[in-house]
Amino acid sequence: MPVEVTVEGLPGWLEPVAKAAHTVAPEQLSRFLPPPQGGRQAAVLILFGEGARGPELLLMERAGTLRSHAGQPSFPGGALDPEDGDPATYGPLRAALREAREETGLDPSGVQVFSALPRLYIPVSGFVVTPVLGWWREPSPVGAVDPAETARVFTASVADLADPANRSMAVHPSGYKGPAFLVESALVWGFTAGLIDRLLHFAGWEEPWDRGRMVPLDWRA
Repeated sequence: MPVEVTVEGLPGWLEPVAKAAHTVAPEQLSRFLPPPQGGRQAAVLILFGEGARGPELLLMERAGTLRSHAGQPSFPGGALDPEDGDPATYGPLRAALREAREETGLDPSGVQVFSALPRLYIPVSGFVVTPVLGWWREPSPVGAVDPAETARVFTASVADLADPANRSMAVHPSGYKGPAFLVESALVWGFTAGLIDRLLHFAGWEEPWDRGRMVPLDWRA
């Protein structure tokens, strides 16, 4: 069964995001683009809600005991399962909603999918990721479903994410350097922070910030 994708009824502040999603090119989002062949298909849910402090994003923090990316904040998401269907059509949309339900307890019926961004690549894991954009039309309770995988689920306000005081560049010993956000006692970096950085930019929410402010990461990150 197809997942309905519509912009009908979106709040006005989300319109720049929906508009940008239809025009942005993959290379405007990341320098890591999917290879011509191969890679494991995956999807993440970039879910916008309206909280007490205005627009916000749903994030989760991976358990500190995991072998990879322990303790790292991310969007809900994961690899496509066969039952999600065709990776070229509705598969990523179904996978993003399914994973969000499995990881955060989110009720997908309250989510309005309004677009998807171009597929991007995560070289360290070999994932070809489709970022799915959703509006949390009817919020539902969320929390860590499996503590062995998820430490916590939280929302970060767009105002805090755009605040220059919360922004820096993360530097990994491997040579990686990219945007980072310190919000809700979490350092958001890597693929997730890169997407947030670009969304703030293309939605017109970005404020000037100091790209010379560096946050060093260690090898465990």
